[in-house]
Amino acid sequence: MSFDECQAALRQQPRRWLVTGCAGFIGSNLLETLLKLDQQVVGLDNFATGFQANLDEVKSLVTPAQWARFHFIEGDIRNLEDCAKACEGVVHVLHQAALGSVPRSIADPIATNAANITGQLNMLVAAKDAEVKSFVYAASSSTYGDHPALPKVEDRIGKPLSPYAVTKVVNEMYAEVFAGTYGFKATGLRYFNVFGKRQNPNGAYAAVIPAWAGAMLTNDTLFINGDGETSRDFCFIENAVQANLLAATATDEAQGEVYNVAVNARTSLNQLFDAIQAALAEQGVSYSQTPTYRDFRPGDVRHSQADIGKARKLLGYAPTYTIQDGIHEAMPWYVKHFRGRG
Repeated sequence: MSFDECQAALRQQPRRWLVTGCAGFIGSNLLETLLKLDQQVVGLDNFATGFQANLDEVKSLVTPAQWARFHFIEGDIRNLEDCAKACEGVVHVLHQAALGSVPRSIADPIATNAANITGQLNMLVAAKDAEVKSFVYAASSSTYGDHPALPKVEDRIGKPLSPYAVTKVVNEMYAEVFAGTYGFKATGLRYFNVFGKRQNPNGAYAAVIPAWAGAMLTNDTLFINGDGETSRDFCFIENAVQANLLAATATDEAQGEVYNVAVNARTSLNQLFDAIQAALAEQGVSYSQTPTYRDFRPGDVRHSQADIGKARKLLGYAPTYTIQDGIHEAMPWYVKHFRGRG
């Protein structure tokens, strides 16, 4: 099924969805898309890394009738009762709530484990008990660890390089065990450096694109870890939204698998700097500082690129945004919200 066909089917037959982490970056974009498709949506968030402002922005982008279809629960995935309450009457679960960031996990592995492993287990139990039709969870490209081959193929992974990566490996192990033990399928989406509007540029654990956009907009010092030739398969948020909806509504045979979500391309950090600088210049923002190079970051892999053939074949996934498209689409949002701050 194509994404257009998927959206048309959902409009014709609305369903009840649960989005965990709905006040976060990916969660709020999923919420926006689902409400615009006239779906019923339950949102669960504890605001650990999400923001009320993200929910407020979604509200401003949908109609009052669409917003009325949203029910928010302030709760925590580390609490099984909150998970069970959120799953009541739900058809599809999109489990995005987690503590991201490799550096955060190195600084506080206990908190990362509690949110990402205990939280995921609670959600699996609650969703299984509620007999939801599909369960899609945020997996991660960090699962590939030290495996050197490019592009990354789903069935070949290495040893994890950070506590965060360990939690994501365990997520996939739990999903596999739940399928074998309970017959409950959970589909994992291995995100590769997803970026876009509402991704927080502030704080020590900000992802690279929002962090650099924020630095350029406030004319602050911009840091590049290593020599700048580290490369990533950057994936615009709209591609990730597409993958979630396709996975949730996929045939039974396609569920319970793990899929790469990316565009099958590599961009170096030096190339990324030039692309963001150019996109902001088109918005009237001039950044003339030279980036400051510093040591490589512990736990980071050198290069990453995804093979997306499996998602194309089984889900109908067809990314519509390159990294250049995504940066041009995202930068006006950052200009609007963060220009001149600092």
